[in-house]
Amino acid sequence: CKCDLHRLEEGPPEKAELTRDQGLQYYRTMQTIRRMELKADQLYKQKIIRGFCHLYDGQEACAAGIEAGINPTDHLITAYRAHGYTYTRGVSVKEILAELTGRKGGVAKGKGGSMHMYAPCFYGGNGIVGAQVPLGAGIALACQYQGNNQLCVSLYGDGAANQGQLFEAYNMAALWKLPCIFICENNKYGMGTSVERAAASTDYYKRGDYIPGLRVDGMDVLCVREATKFAADHCRSGKGPIVMELQTYRYHGHSMSDPGVSYRTREEIQEVRSKSDPISMLKERMLSHNMASVEEFKEMDVEIRKEVEEAAQFATSDPEPPLDDLCNHIFYNNPPLEVRGTHPWAKLKSLS
Repeated sequence: CKCDLHRLEEGPPEKAELTRDQGLQYYRTMQTIRRMELKADQLYKQKIIRGFCHLYDGQEACAAGIEAGINPTDHLITAYRAHGYTYTRGVSVKEILAELTGRKGGVAKGKGGSMHMYAPCFYGGNGIVGAQVPLGAGIALACQYQGNNQLCVSLYGDGAANQGQLFEAYNMAALWKLPCIFICENNKYGMGTSVERAAASTDYYKRGDYIPGLRVDGMDVLCVREATKFAADHCRSGKGPIVMELQTYRYHGHSMSDPGVSYRTREEIQEVRSKSDPISMLKERMLSHNMASVEEFKEMDVEIRKEVEEAAQFATSDPEPPLDDLCNHIFYNNPPLEVRGTHPWAKLKSLS
């Protein structure tokens, strides 16, 4: 795994070891995310999923690799392209798809939707561009304060990388040596604007200036894993924050309202698909080293399709939350309170 370094004497190891079990596990994770996102695309086009919906297909190696490089007790916060991370942080496909369709069985009880899903140690998708980064620094501050040797991974895209709040968070994190890995998932386009047209410097890993940084291939799950392990060790040893840039690519448009071909060619997308697809690359690597057979991959694909299909069945048949639940959980642990409705006689109850 070749790696560009900033303010670092040495980076992650050049060679990575992969066991058969790990390989199959990463394949299953990435392929499940891919199938889930394609199913979300389908449900959106059928108008079953509505509103904002940002798909993660193409970037699966980032989520799978990061998860493989940290502990489940570490913390992670990301922007609104959050379905992949919700899955790697332990939420089932069923709960994710049901959240997308706004049903009671969704991970946020159908009230969050695509951009607002949460799990233990996962602080969600966040709809405001860049706003999750200072929150991530705050989570890292909590880790430091509690002295539990945990860290926080704060993710953002190349589009958010020019936000002022990132640099404020960098400054505090460096000043207080917070255990925070700032990760820029550079998928080459912020909405419909290419990185070259948006940023005076596209070396996002150097943007921390006084904070060390590294840049790796975000389409290779092993490179991402090794870089994440390296960054995690850096944070846990008390050296403070580190910036990481993953060079990746999204196959879909920015969101479902963007066809994704007005600012880039179909050929460009096709070329990435054929040359550096994270799932195909891992599969080819394992096949060429006789670590698994074509049949095993086929079997796994069938299982994954079945799981996603069943999840979609649930997501389309599960009931929507009742109106009585509308105001629940406004506060975490208050006695029931009355919430003003749309007119003076409407009384709504909020239960925690």
